[in-house]
Amino acid sequence: MNKELEIIFEDKDILICRKPAGVATQTKRLGQQDMESLLKNYRAKKGEPPYIGIVHRLDQPVEGLMVFTKNQQAAANLAKQVQDRVIGKYYYAISTNEAKEKEGLLEDYLLTDKKINFTQVVDAKTNGAKKAKLEYKVLETKVDKTLFDIKLHTGRQHQIRVQMANAGCPLVGDSKYGEGKVGEQLALCSYKLEFEHPTKKIPMKFEIQPLGKVFVEFFS
Repeated sequence: MNKELEIIFEDKDILICRKPAGVATQTKRLGQQDMESLLKNYRAKKGEPPYIGIVHRLDQPVEGLMVFTKNQQAAANLAKQVQDRVIGKYYYAISTNEAKEKEGLLEDYLLTDKKINFTQVVDAKTNGAKKAKLEYKVLETKVDKTLFDIKLHTGRQHQIRVQMANAGCPLVGDSKYGEGKVGEQLALCSYKLEFEHPTKKIPMKFEIQPLGKVFVEFFS
Protein backbone atom coordinates (compact mmCIF):
# COMPACT_ATOMS: atom_id res chain seq x y z
CA MET A 1 0.00 0.00 0.00
CA ASN A 2 1.21 3.50 -0.78
CA LYS A 3 2.52 5.32 2.27
CA GLU A 4 0.21 8.23 1.41
CA LEU A 5 -2.87 6.03 1.84
CA GLU A 6 -4.41 5.82 5.31
CA ILE A 7 -7.63 3.83 5.32
CA ILE A 8 -9.79 4.37 8.41
CA PHE A 9 -12.64 2.00 7.49
CA GLU A 10 -13.55 -0.32 4.64
CA ASP A 11 -16.35 -2.71 3.76
CA LYS A 12 -17.89 -3.99 0.50
CA ASP A 13 -19.49 -0.59 -0.27
CA ILE A 14 -17.35 2.24 1.09
CA LEU A 15 -13.80 3.36 1.90
CA ILE A 16 -13.07 6.04 4.51
CA CYS A 17 -9.62 7.62 4.12
CA ARG A 18 -7.51 10.42 5.46
CA LYS A 19 -6.50 12.59 2.50
CA PRO A 20 -3.07 14.12 3.15
CA ALA A 21 -2.62 17.86 2.60
CA GLY A 22 -1.14 18.43 -0.86
CA VAL A 23 -2.77 15.42 -2.54
CA ALA A 24 -5.60 16.14 -4.98
CA THR A 25 -8.92 14.29 -4.74
CA GLN A 26 -8.86 13.78 -8.51
CA THR A 27 -6.60 15.25 -11.18
CA LYS A 28 -6.03 15.12 -14.94
CA ARG A 29 -2.38 16.10 -14.57
CA LEU A 30 -0.10 13.33 -15.83
CA GLY A 31 2.20 11.89 -13.20
CA GLN A 32 0.48 13.61 -10.28
CA GLN A 33 -0.79 11.33 -7.54
CA ASP A 34 -4.39 11.74 -6.47
CA MET A 35 -6.73 9.92 -4.10
CA GLU A 36 -8.70 8.34 -6.94
CA SER A 37 -5.64 6.68 -8.52
CA LEU A 38 -4.18 5.66 -5.14
CA LEU A 39 -7.43 3.90 -4.22
CA LYS A 40 -7.87 2.30 -7.64
CA ASN A 41 -4.35 0.87 -7.36
CA TYR A 42 -5.08 -0.30 -3.81
CA ARG A 43 -8.20 -2.17 -4.97
CA ALA A 44 -6.46 -3.63 -8.03
CA LYS A 45 -3.63 -5.02 -5.87
CA LYS A 46 -6.26 -6.82 -3.77
CA GLY A 47 -7.75 -8.34 -6.92
CA GLU A 48 -10.89 -6.21 -6.69
CA PRO A 49 -12.54 -4.23 -9.52
CA PRO A 50 -10.71 -0.87 -9.52
CA TYR A 51 -13.89 1.21 -9.41
CA ILE A 52 -13.81 4.27 -7.10
CA GLY A 53 -16.82 6.56 -6.74
CA ILE A 54 -16.11 10.18 -5.79
CA VAL A 55 -19.07 11.71 -3.94
CA HIS A 56 -17.42 14.79 -2.41
CA ARG A 57 -14.08 16.58 -2.63
CA LEU A 58 -11.47 18.30 -0.52
CA ASP A 59 -9.26 21.07 -1.92
CA GLN A 60 -5.70 19.90 -2.59
CA PRO A 61 -4.13 21.82 0.37
CA VAL A 62 -6.75 20.51 2.81
CA GLU A 63 -6.14 17.47 5.02
CA GLY A 64 -8.88 15.21 6.27
CA LEU A 65 -11.58 12.58 6.10
CA MET A 66 -13.17 11.52 2.82
CA VAL A 67 -15.66 8.81 1.92
CA PHE A 68 -15.33 6.96 -1.41
CA THR A 69 -17.57 4.22 -2.77
CA LYS A 70 -16.71 0.81 -4.22
CA ASN A 71 -19.77 0.42 -6.45
CA GLN A 72 -22.19 2.61 -8.39
CA GLN A 73 -25.20 1.88 -6.16
CA ALA A 74 -23.37 3.18 -3.08
CA ALA A 75 -22.15 6.17 -5.10
CA ALA A 76 -25.71 7.09 -6.14
CA ASN A 77 -26.96 6.82 -2.55
CA LEU A 78 -24.18 8.97 -1.07
CA ALA A 79 -24.39 11.50 -3.91
CA LYS A 80 -28.06 11.97 -3.00
CA GLN A 81 -27.14 12.43 0.67
CA VAL A 82 -24.67 15.14 -0.39
CA GLN A 83 -27.30 16.77 -2.61
CA ASP A 84 -29.90 16.64 0.19
CA ARG A 85 -27.29 18.09 2.61
CA VAL A 86 -27.73 15.32 5.16
CA ILE A 87 -24.01 14.44 5.32
CA GLY A 88 -22.38 16.09 8.34
CA LYS A 89 -19.03 17.68 7.44
CA TYR A 90 -16.97 19.28 10.22
CA TYR A 91 -13.63 21.09 9.99
CA TYR A 92 -10.92 22.50 12.24
CA ALA A 93 -9.55 25.84 11.04
CA ILE A 94 -6.99 28.25 12.50
CA SER A 95 -6.92 32.02 11.97
CA THR A 96 -4.51 34.67 13.22
CA ASN A 97 -7.54 36.85 14.04
CA GLU A 98 -10.14 36.52 16.77
CA ALA A 99 -13.82 36.32 15.84
CA LYS A 100 -16.15 39.11 16.94
CA GLU A 101 -18.54 36.47 18.32
CA LYS A 102 -17.58 33.14 19.91
CA GLU A 103 -20.01 31.30 17.66
CA GLY A 104 -22.22 32.19 14.74
CA LEU A 105 -23.67 31.49 11.32
CA LEU A 106 -22.12 32.85 8.13
CA GLU A 107 -24.39 33.19 5.10
CA ASP A 108 -22.98 34.70 1.91
CA TYR A 109 -23.38 34.50 -1.85
CA LEU A 110 -20.30 33.25 -3.68
CA LEU A 111 -19.21 33.50 -7.29
CA THR A 112 -16.40 31.34 -8.67
CA ASP A 113 -14.24 32.25 -11.65
CA LYS A 114 -13.11 28.82 -12.85
CA LYS A 115 -10.59 30.28 -15.29
CA ILE A 116 -8.49 31.64 -12.44
CA ASN A 117 -9.77 29.22 -9.74
CA PHE A 118 -10.92 32.05 -7.49
CA THR A 119 -14.11 32.53 -5.45
CA GLN A 120 -15.42 35.77 -3.98
CA VAL A 121 -18.34 37.05 -1.90
CA VAL A 122 -20.82 38.94 -4.09
CA ASP A 123 -24.28 40.48 -3.94
CA ALA A 124 -27.16 37.98 -3.84
CA LYS A 125 -28.47 39.30 -7.17
CA THR A 126 -25.20 38.67 -9.01
CA ASN A 127 -25.65 36.37 -11.99
CA GLY A 128 -24.31 32.90 -11.16
CA ALA A 129 -23.96 33.56 -7.42
CA LYS A 130 -24.64 30.59 -5.11
CA LYS A 131 -25.65 30.72 -1.47
CA ALA A 132 -23.05 29.51 1.02
CA LYS A 133 -23.73 28.69 4.65
CA LEU A 134 -21.58 27.52 7.56
CA GLU A 135 -21.66 27.50 11.35
CA TYR A 136 -18.55 28.26 13.40
CA LYS A 137 -17.56 28.01 17.05
CA VAL A 138 -14.36 29.22 18.72
CA LEU A 139 -12.74 26.26 20.51
CA GLU A 140 -9.57 27.90 21.82
CA THR A 141 -7.57 31.12 21.51
CA LYS A 142 -3.80 31.31 22.03
CA VAL A 143 -1.58 34.40 21.89
CA ASP A 144 -1.95 35.06 18.18
CA LYS A 145 -4.13 32.22 16.88
CA THR A 146 -7.74 31.06 17.16
CA LEU A 147 -8.96 27.49 16.61
CA PHE A 148 -12.42 27.17 15.06
CA ASP A 149 -14.83 24.25 14.78
CA ILE A 150 -16.80 24.66 11.53
CA LYS A 151 -19.90 22.81 10.34
CA LEU A 152 -20.45 23.09 6.61
CA HIS A 153 -24.04 23.38 5.35
CA THR A 154 -23.19 23.88 1.65
CA GLY A 155 -20.26 22.70 -0.43
CA ARG A 156 -19.07 25.65 -2.50
CA GLN A 157 -15.56 25.93 -3.93
CA HIS A 158 -13.09 27.24 -1.32
CA GLN A 159 -16.15 28.08 0.81
CA ILE A 160 -14.63 28.01 4.30
CA ARG A 161 -11.53 29.93 3.20
CA VAL A 162 -13.58 32.63 1.44
CA GLN A 163 -16.28 33.04 4.09
CA MET A 164 -13.83 33.11 7.00
CA ALA A 165 -11.63 35.67 5.21
CA ASN A 166 -14.70 37.78 4.45
CA ALA A 167 -15.63 37.64 8.15
CA GLY A 168 -12.20 39.02 9.08
CA CYS A 169 -10.66 35.66 10.03
CA PRO A 170 -8.50 34.48 7.10
CA LEU A 171 -6.95 31.07 7.64
CA VAL A 172 -3.31 30.55 8.55
CA GLY A 173 -1.31 29.52 5.47
CA ASP A 174 -3.92 30.68 2.95
CA SER A 175 -1.96 32.40 0.17
CA LYS A 176 -5.08 32.80 -2.02
CA TYR A 177 -7.55 34.43 0.38
CA GLY A 178 -5.32 35.43 3.28
CA GLU A 179 -1.76 36.52 4.00
CA GLY A 180 -0.14 33.09 3.86
CA LYS A 181 2.95 32.52 1.76
CA VAL A 182 2.90 30.16 -1.23
CA GLY A 183 3.93 26.70 -0.05
CA GLU A 184 2.88 27.34 3.54
CA GLN A 185 0.56 24.72 5.03
CA LEU A 186 -3.12 25.65 5.09
CA ALA A 187 -4.72 25.38 8.56
CA LEU A 188 -7.85 23.51 7.50
CA CYS A 189 -8.73 19.90 8.30
CA SER A 190 -11.90 17.89 7.67
CA TYR A 191 -11.94 16.10 11.03
CA LYS A 192 -15.44 14.56 11.21
CA LEU A 193 -17.88 12.92 8.79
CA GLU A 194 -21.44 11.74 9.55
CA PHE A 195 -23.71 9.97 7.07
CA GLU A 196 -26.03 7.00 6.61
CA HIS A 197 -24.44 3.81 5.31
CA PRO A 198 -25.60 3.45 1.69
CA THR A 199 -26.80 -0.16 2.02
CA LYS A 200 -27.00 -0.97 5.74
CA LYS A 201 -28.93 2.28 6.41
CA ILE A 202 -27.23 2.77 9.78
CA PRO A 203 -25.62 6.03 11.06
CA MET A 204 -21.87 6.21 10.44
CA LYS A 205 -19.54 8.62 12.20
CA PHE A 206 -15.78 9.00 11.79
CA GLU A 207 -13.40 11.42 13.50
CA ILE A 208 -9.65 12.09 13.34
CA GLN A 209 -7.09 14.49 14.79
CA PRO A 210 -5.13 16.71 12.37
CA LEU A 211 -1.58 15.57 11.59
CA GLY A 212 -0.33 18.79 9.97
CA LYS A 213 2.40 20.76 11.76
CA VAL A 214 0.22 23.87 11.55
CA PHE A 215 -2.14 22.26 14.10
CA VAL A 216 0.51 21.07 16.59
CA GLU A 217 0.08 23.87 19.14
CA PHE A 218 -3.60 22.98 19.54
CA PHE A 219 -3.29 19.19 19.18
CA SER A 220 0.06 18.28 20.73
